[in-house]
Amino acid sequence: MFLPGVAPELAYADEPVVTKTDPEGNPVSSASQPALVATMLDSLDLSPGQRVLEIGAGTGYNAALLRYLTGPDGTVVSLDIDQDIVDQARANLTDAGYPDVTVVCADGALGYPPLAPYQRLTATVGISDLAPAWLEQVTDDALLLVPLDVRGIDLLVAFTRSAAHWASRSVAPCGFIRMRGALADTSRTIKLTGTVHLQVAEAAGTDAHALAAAFAGPSATFAGPSATARGEVLLSGSWDFWKLRAWLATADARYCTVGESLRPGRRPVLTQPLAGGQAWRSTIGLISDDSLAVLTRADGIATGYGPAGAELAADLAGLVRDWHDAGRPGTAGLHVDAYPRSGADQPPTENTLLVDRPNTRFAVYRD
Repeated sequence: MFLPGVAPELAYADEPVVTKTDPEGNPVSSASQPALVATMLDSLDLSPGQRVLEIGAGTGYNAALLRYLTGPDGTVVSLDIDQDIVDQARANLTDAGYPDVTVVCADGALGYPPLAPYQRLTATVGISDLAPAWLEQVTDDALLLVPLDVRGIDLLVAFTRSAAHWASRSVAPCGFIRMRGALADTSRTIKLTGTVHLQVAEAAGTDAHALAAAFAGPSATFAGPSATARGEVLLSGSWDFWKLRAWLATADARYCTVGESLRPGRRPVLTQPLAGGQAWRSTIGLISDDSLAVLTRADGIATGYGPAGAELAADLAGLVRDWHDAGRPGTAGLHVDAYPRSGADQPPTENTLLVDRPNTRFAVYRD
């Protein structure tokens, strides 16, 4: 009903389904993975009669579930930046028996004042900041559930108000198509070769030409955890890789990702990637102005490039060692608190990674 034209075995699989791409073929809208939809609905802790604002209409399916859970006295508003997506979502909702869901074509960063205030706000697109309009249009006891980009990794964060800031009630892994419009992703992609690129957070000060020259030059290699000596493979699958990414992204502001597009007949540069598929490979690393280090093997070996490459590789291997010694955690014990720049509260700085965005300063820390 919400994925017309999609084969039932795909529509009911526990996988996302891309429903729209841009002219370059990049996905801009999708039906989310059903297990993630369920996780988000559970985290929202919905009650009959509540007013809910959804950022990202998609197929309209999630809005239908929100409307079902809030009951006949509830109010659900869903926003999307593309008129064709809005039109299709409205049609799907009407066919499913939920014509009273309000679907509006608008930049989600502006919210929807006519039906405010909202007790729940949820985003089904990856965001990099909290829009001031959202905080103005929710109640004092509201819950905000958003896929937040923290230095290149998506974290599903449930926020509740705490004095003049917002404290995380829960943090979980997730992955979403990035939001467009006023809160669009501001990360930076740098080409190292014709097929290899790295992605860094918007705050990183880097010299693209120097990094490309460093990557083409000599390298230095360092071993990771002591387990390496016994030949233990620390990263045995995508979940281990995601946990290490979360650890590194929230522990060190120098975090970056390195990816490679594979071409037939060409030997890959990333010969032992930590993640990948038939057309791409990926790993993680640390970056400075003119040097970088990447994790090159699943047993914790790091390779550095450039003037500070050896130092970065040693630091990266040490961070892998720290993650291993800490029990290889993912989001357990992780907190992300949001401090609006217009508010009176200031985040602590000790043992905290501060992520600055135009509207918000995020404080990331572990128990």
